[in-house]
Amino acid sequence: MKALITGGAGFIGSHIAQRLLEAGCEVVAYDNLSSGKRDNLKGLDVELVEADIRDRSRLDVAMAGVDMVFHEAAIVSVPYSVEHPEQTHDVNIAGTLHVLQAARKAGVRRVVFACSAAVYGEEPSLPKREVMAPEPVSPYGIEKITGEYYMQVFSKLYGIEAVSLRYFNVFGPRQDPRSPYSGVISIFVERALRGERATVFGDGLQSRDFVYVGNVAEANWLAATKAGISGRVYNIGCGVRTTLNDLLAMLGRVLGHPVDATYAATRTGDIRDSVADIGRAREELGYEPRVDVEEGLARLLEFVRGR
Repeated sequence: MKALITGGAGFIGSHIAQRLLEAGCEVVAYDNLSSGKRDNLKGLDVELVEADIRDRSRLDVAMAGVDMVFHEAAIVSVPYSVEHPEQTHDVNIAGTLHVLQAARKAGVRRVVFACSAAVYGEEPSLPKREVMAPEPVSPYGIEKITGEYYMQVFSKLYGIEAVSLRYFNVFGPRQDPRSPYSGVISIFVERALRGERATVFGDGLQSRDFVYVGNVAEANWLAATKAGISGRVYNIGCGVRTTLNDLLAMLGRVLGHPVDATYAATRTGDIRDSVADIGRAREELGYEPRVDVEEGLARLLEFVRGR
């Protein structure tokens, strides 16, 4: 099987590439390298196409002979989307439509879309279930739910098997802590290893469902290969609620010493609490998060120290 990963040189995309190679797939990584890195694919037998998802002609060429597409390419920062909504709309909505159109023309069998827990917004009910009405509170959340709707419509109208995965807070090796799009865990780890204080926006009691990137890569493989799930949407997390203060304490245990923090004002567009109900993914995909947060932290620390 031949697979194309948009954003394939990125943090999550490169882990998906690794999982696909383990399954014996031929892999093409399609990435404009605005946030992805060639080094993320080092040692992987992957063809890299350096191009933008807004370039329709390059997409059409790259899609030739492809059986499955993993659409990871996006501007993923909530704060950036608040400051630059037109740019993120162009990439995250128009770019997604271009990917679907190219897949349709090429006769691609299945597209797996990287959606986000940001679609749930501030709706207070926990855990988050796929049947809840989306209530995004940022342009990024709007863009992701729009992409998800496009997946469902293309599935119904054009026969493309499209599946959406609502990622919760993904972390792990190759997530760049210096990137404006980086997750809080990578930033905390980098600062802790330099002996610096972590910065927490808010009181630290806000909670997230942190999920190790290896779990996410496995979820993508399952979403690409399970029969009878076209048009479906799945939460991908661990189903465990962790506050930022809990996270700092956990990081301290792994490091063997406390991690100090500085508390700052809450950022615009940030969601207070989030945790996934992963029952549907367990039942329909056979998904099981095999690496928990503390083990994922230990693996990330080992990677950063080795680097």
